[in-house]
Amino acid sequence: MFTPPRAWSPPRRAFLRASLTGFSALGLSDLLRLQGAVAAEDSGSTKGPSMIVVWLWGGPSHMETFDMKPDAPEQYRGLFNPIPTNVPGIEICEKLPKLAQVADKYVLVRSISHGSPGHVNSTHTVLTGYLGDLVETPPYEPKYPFVFNAANKILPELRPGMPQWVALPELRYEGGGGLGRAYGPFRVAADPNAPEFRVPELMLDAARRERLSGRSRLLAAFDEARRGMDQLAAAESFDDYQQQALDVLTSDAAHQAFDMASEDPSLRDRYGRNVIGQRCLLARRLVEAGVRLVTVDFPCVPGQKAFSWDDHASVWNIFEQMEIRLPVFDQAISALIGDVYARGMDKDTLIVVMGEMGRTPKISDHNGQPGREHWGTAMTALMAGGGMPTGQVVGSTTSKGEYPKDRPLTPGDLLATWYRHLGIDPSRTFDDLTGRPVPLLPQGEPIRELI
Repeated sequence: MFTPPRAWSPPRRAFLRASLTGFSALGLSDLLRLQGAVAAEDSGSTKGPSMIVVWLWGGPSHMETFDMKPDAPEQYRGLFNPIPTNVPGIEICEKLPKLAQVADKYVLVRSISHGSPGHVNSTHTVLTGYLGDLVETPPYEPKYPFVFNAANKILPELRPGMPQWVALPELRYEGGGGLGRAYGPFRVAADPNAPEFRVPELMLDAARRERLSGRSRLLAAFDEARRGMDQLAAAESFDDYQQQALDVLTSDAAHQAFDMASEDPSLRDRYGRNVIGQRCLLARRLVEAGVRLVTVDFPCVPGQKAFSWDDHASVWNIFEQMEIRLPVFDQAISALIGDVYARGMDKDTLIVVMGEMGRTPKISDHNGQPGREHWGTAMTALMAGGGMPTGQVVGSTTSKGEYPKDRPLTPGDLLATWYRHLGIDPSRTFDDLTGRPVPLLPQGEPIRELI
């Protein structure tokens, strides 16, 4: 029988899952019923299992980050050297010195492997546990719900007035699978590093938010708010399913969590005054305020190739890009880990840093430009907090970094570990939109070294 990792008692869910379109279809009796449900909530608790996932879209090379092979042939090992960490025996890339100093606070799982090709299929496999046979061109429609959609459906909220899942700014190819769009994220496209940072969904003054507590005027207020917002900003972050935001609109806690200007400037500096560093800081603020799931898309700057992990030789020089990318990554992730531990959030908050695949161990060449191609056969995930025994490496790869050698693991094993942290039995089923019971995971067991 499944036993959650710890006992906790979150408050009853009252989050309103609906889009603006959905609200417009509700009758007055429905609105009054929702008003009563929200009024019945108390202040709630922010304690309970949560996750911050920094998603390295494109597939980070394990050979340039956390699983270096300095003794491999030159066409494999690359240009960078490993350095020791503060845990004897664990080495990582020399371009990650800050992360080397906090290795006692994280785990490196080096032996994850899957056979899915392409970004769409690999993302689907890693975040659902199901091998995907999906079309790699738009529209991208997942067959099964990502772990975050499933958790959003299954788990009660941690704090009324806060969304369950915030995406900064998105999680690529997400769509809910068999659950539909009702359990997707509250998306925030704005740059928290910008001096004028604001979340269009929260652009209601205190008096207006107070008046919104009268839910019989809900539709008129939403229409007024929508008309009054900057249309360009709204277009970036409004969509048909993130308008779960009724409670967020009326929540002082949400406004405080998104108020980056109230954060200690020295801590903001520690994360890095860039969009990635400040999104990682915002993720910590959101979890501390009662958001259960926060996903941060690391590239998150369209058109700036230095922040993508899709390191084909035909696209750009992997080593030149790593020289730009890794210092930003090192500063932001080390600050996030240190901050979560310093605040005593490490038992309840699991931090995950990974992408959908690795890159080919053998360096490819395109007109003299080096790169690495798609490679799901060997990849590394970094995990911190979550009450896990940290300061360890789980699994290993072969001498050239090509395949798992010790402790081969699947995405299902990784997801089962996440589900266990969240208090969800990974063997359970869910009903899809047709009412058909579907296994949450087709296979996988929690990684025993992390329990």
